[in-house]
Parts: sequence; structure tokens; C-alpha cells
Amino acid sequence: MLRPVALVLLLLAPLGASAVETLRIAIEDTGSEVRVSGKGLASGPDSEDADFTPIASGQALIRRKGERLEVNGTLVEGDSVRFRAGVSNDSAAPGTEPLKAGAAQVRGDVVVRAHHRNSLQLINVIPLEDYLAAVLGSEMPVSFPAEALKAQAVAARTYALQKKLDAYSNDFHLGSSVLHQVYGGVNREDPRTRAAVDATRGQVLTYELAPIEAYFHASCGGRTESGFDALQRSLPYLRPVDCPCGKLPASRWTATLSDADIKAALRHPAQGLKVAARTRTNRVTRVTLGDGASMDGVELRRKLGYTRLKSLDFDLERTDRGYVFTGRGYGHGAGLCQWGAKALADKGREYREILSHYYPGAELQQLY
Repeated sequence: MLRPVALVLLLLAPLGASAVETLRIAIEDTGSEVRVSGKGLASGPDSEDADFTPIASGQALIRRKGERLEVNGTLVEGDSVRFRAGVSNDSAAPGTEPLKAGAAQVRGDVVVRAHHRNSLQLINVIPLEDYLAAVLGSEMPVSFPAEALKAQAVAARTYALQKKLDAYSNDFHLGSSVLHQVYGGVNREDPRTRAAVDATRGQVLTYELAPIEAYFHASCGGRTESGFDALQRSLPYLRPVDCPCGKLPASRWTATLSDADIKAALRHPAQGLKVAARTRTNRVTRVTLGDGASMDGVELRRKLGYTRLKSLDFDLERTDRGYVFTGRGYGHGAGLCQWGAKALADKGREYREILSHYYPGAELQQLY
């Protein structure tokens, strides 16, 4: 049963009877100029209640001029300018038309601001539910069962709101890459992702009436990892749980690396590489290198490559010319396992049960 959310969460939303929860997403850093276009394009200052001036051509070329910006050859006040599509006398809902900014096509508004050195930064100011529809299409296969997509929608919404709280006064709340949540804009939306978002609208996971850090990953390999061991986040709702994904082919991988590959990546001799320590869920925390030096598992994975070493749950075998890594899972292993969510949904579990399994002790609440 959903409980009403704490007042502190309600303060996240902008004021106004028709206001919706929005996020500011850094989508791209460019050079000293960028093009923005859209049907019914207009520009204005970067504020929620700004007055927008239509741009007749529907296109804007923004150039950096020192610390200021120039739009279609005219200097504007301040170091940023906000663009919105769908602004016209016959438009009932300004901002609902997508617009193109640089290489991105997005809903909502786009802020172009002077960034470090002589560059520009693009920030997408977008309603949270529109953002989530694109995140789901970027983070989880749209062919997954509806209940798995709903679980992912709640996790992604919770993660985004928690990050917004952390970065509330910053120029943006999240990035658009794997460092936060992958966000691909309009092109990543799908009717199934939109349906999952709509079905869970406003629902978030909380612990002690605050949004949790709802981390997720592709596959845990059979058992999730604790928040501390995976992310140095000692959180009561991020603890190891058994997962059905361990039986799936998608959870198994191998990587063959030559001595030359390993030496180039680690800058240490490859011969003699050994696992020195593991967590309770079998993930590697430290390795010993050929020259006696040691390295922690996270650094090893970063240096060898995340797509090569898909997780830290691996065994190591020496060959004539290098090593074979035989692993389980893909990602850090904490929180929601996406392939595990699919397996549970295939067994008839609904999204509330899935979320309760991967975030034990967290509560599902209604924010709006």
C-alpha cells in the first residue's frame, strides 16, 4: 500500500497549480557555437516563469562571445539563454514540442550557457516523467516484461530525485551518461517505456521518509553486492540478496587478454597476476601484480575496461600468452538487477515485489 510522501519531498516540485516536477540534465558540452531548432522556437532567460520571444526562422545559432552569448548575431543579457519549442498563438501546451540542440533531440527546454574556457554547455530542463520514458529506453531493453519496466521506472525516478536533492542549487542535477543514468532523448522513448512510467507515475522508494539511493545494474550473476562493497555506500537497503539471473546466459562472460594488453593497461608486468582478496559475494577487491605491487578491484576493472571486465565477480586462468577471465554479471552489482527483475517478472512477480526484493527495507510512496 502506498503511503503519502514526506513534506520534504513535496518541496522538490516548483510552485504553481499546474507545475510538474522537472530535472536539469547536462546533455552535451560543445565548442564555441551550437545550433538549436524546433517548431515554434522561442528564447528567453533561464527561469521557470520566463517570457519567451518567438524566433521566426525556428532556428538559432548560438555563439560564445567572451563571457556572453550571441543568438543569431545579437548579444543577449547574461551568460545563458533558454529555448523552448511550441511557442505560438495556436499552441495549447508550449514546451511539449521536441527541439534539437546540437546532436540531441529532446523534450522540454534547452539552456545554452557559457561554460569553462570558450565552450558552451547544453542543459535539458525536462519534466521528470518525460525524462524517465527516455531513460527506460536507454537503460533497459524495451522487450522486457511490463513489471520489470515498471520496477526500473520507480528505481530511475527515485535515483533522479535523490540526485536532485544532492545538487539542488547547481546548474544541473544529473548528466546523461553511465556516470548517472543513460539518457538518450526523444529517440529512446518507446510506447512500452511510456506505459511503465505512466503506470507508476509519482511513485518513489524511500527510507526514513527520504528518497533512497536507488542504484541498479544490468546483471549481478546470482547474488547482489552490498552498497559498501560495491560503491562505498553503507546503506541498509543495499545489501546482498539472491537473484535468479545467475541461471541466465546473459550473466556469463569471458574475456581473453594477452600479456601485452594487460601490461599496456596496468603499466606492470602481466605474469604473476593473482586474485588476493574477495568480498563475501565473491567479487574481487584486490589483485597482486607480477612485480609484487597490488591494485584494488575497482581500479583493475577501470584500467582493463568496463566492457572487457564486465564485473568483479570473476575467476582467472593463466594461458601461454595471457589470461582468461571467466565472470558472472555485468556492472557493480548493488541494488536492482535488471536481468533478475526480468526473471522475476517472467515468474509472475509484480513490480512492487521486485523492488522489495532488491531494496529490502525501503518503502514505496506516492510523491505526486
